[in-house]
This record gives sequence, structure tokens and C-alpha cells, in this order.
Amino acid sequence: MTGRNQTPVSEFLLLGLPIQPEHQNLFYALFLAMYLTTILGNLLIIILIHLDSHLHTPMYLFLDNLSFSDLCFSSVTIPKLLQNMQSQVPSIPYAGCLTQMYFFLCFADNFLLVAMAYDRYVAICFPLHYTTIMSPKLCLSLVVLSWVLTMLHALLHTLLVVRLSFCSGNVIPHFFCEISALLKLACSNTHVNELVIFIMGGLVIVTPFLLILGSYVQIFSSILKVPSARGIHKAFSTCGSHLSVVSLFYGTIIGLYLCPSANNSTVKDTVMALMYTVVTPMLNPFIYSLRNRDMKGALGRVFSKKTILFSVSW
Repeated sequence: MTGRNQTPVSEFLLLGLPIQPEHQNLFYALFLAMYLTTILGNLLIIILIHLDSHLHTPMYLFLDNLSFSDLCFSSVTIPKLLQNMQSQVPSIPYAGCLTQMYFFLCFADNFLLVAMAYDRYVAICFPLHYTTIMSPKLCLSLVVLSWVLTMLHALLHTLLVVRLSFCSGNVIPHFFCEISALLKLACSNTHVNELVIFIMGGLVIVTPFLLILGSYVQIFSSILKVPSARGIHKAFSTCGSHLSVVSLFYGTIIGLYLCPSANNSTVKDTVMALMYTVVTPMLNPFIYSLRNRDMKGALGRVFSKKTILFSVSW
């Protein structure tokens, strides 16, 4: 085994997606369109929230951060995927691979989803005390805590990978530097890494999921006590967008990491990874904007102001 800090492998080769050469250009155009849709959709939400004062509420503070997280989350992997699809040698430097892995873990938004679930819980279960409970200080604290926890989680895994030696194979059967794929290439002992992944998986994936589930149990319990059908519909519409995003995000994560296939299918892992790295961040803006009157109203107000200013300037 090589020394502790030696890394003879200077770069890794990303096998990418199992696509036939004749379909390469078609999938390239598809992923490029999906990435651009993700960027424009999330940017639009961020801009609207910052420009429209009606959206300066706790729910939209969390949505602002979620959109930023989704935008960055996709940008960590998709540009490199697109570049490698057009390259004869789809490589990534060792340092670039670790950097990609760090930011991939860093922009996972599961803690933000917990904060959003708590916000919906307070809005439905304690509507008269909502503004008191969800104070600006608490909201800011929840956002900062979410980012700090994800950054520490990403840093822990990255530092544990740095200590490993890669001295033989450098081919990663994936389209990005996924941590479990990297561990399979290490020629030093990875037991500590695997133990930390197992423990942190419970803390970072399962625990937030259970907290969200617990919040919705309380929410649905309160909704069923509402005598008015209109009140029930309003409550469900309030939570529907967040619940859809949670289902998309955790459905793919649980399917990939907690329900592995019997034959350890690389194709299945790749497809599931595409779901939460490409599809989910792209769908989030549509889920939150197309069914949301506040977002539609903000879009109308912002464009009306721009039209008036443009008319006055001329």
C-alpha cells in the first residue's frame, strides 16, 4: 500500500451514461435543454422573490435558498457531463473529482426541505401564531443551520476520501465522482469511510425524512379536523408543492441508496442518479410556480413595473 497522502492516480475517467454512439447527440441536446430549463427556472424564482416584496415571507425565504441550491446542485455535475459527452477522453483531474464530490454533497437540500416542512407545519397547525413563531430570526437561523450542516457533512466525507490512496484503476462507472464509486477504486482501507457513510446516511437522509414525515402526520391530522371542504382544499394546496418536491427527492434517494438492486446494476444506479441530479431540480420551479398564485402574481407585478419603467424612459 502506498503512503498515506500519496495519490499516484492524477485523474479519473468517467464512463458517463450507457448511451449508444448514434444517440449521443440526441441525449446531449436533451440534457442541455433540461439544464438550461433548470437554470432559467430557478433563476426566475430567485429574482421574483428578491424583487417582489409580497414574497418576503418565511416560505419564500426557504424557497429562495432551495432554488439556489438546485441551481448549484445541477451545475456541479451536468456541465461536466455535457463536456464529456463531446470529448474523446472523458477525464476529470483528481482535485477536480474531489471538488465535484464536495459540492455535490454540499448542495443536497434535504435540511432545507426539513425547514420548509416545519414552516408548513406551523402555518397549518398554528395559523394564529404563525408570524410570532416563524420570526425573521428563527427563519434565518434555520437557513444558516441547514447550510452549515450540509457543508460539514460534505467536508467530512471529502477529508476521509483525501486520506485514501488511488494507485491502480481510475475508471469510474458513472457520469460524476460519486463517493461510493470512488471508494471502490481505492487501494487503501475504506472501512472508516463506509462506516461514516452508513452512520451519516442515517443522520443526513433518514432523520430529515422522518422529521418531514412527522410534520406531515401532524399536518394531515389537523387538516382532517377542518370542517370546511374549502379549508381542506386550501390546506392541501399550501403543502402540495413541498410534498411533491419531497416525494421526488427522497423517492430517488431511498431507491438508490437504501434499496439497492440485487445485482448491483450500474445502469439502474445511473438512471436513479439522473433523476435527482437532473430531473428533480428542473421540475422544482414548475412545481412551485405553475400551481402557486403568489408566484404568478409576483411575475405579473414585476413585468408590469418593468413595462411602466420602460414606457416612462421612452
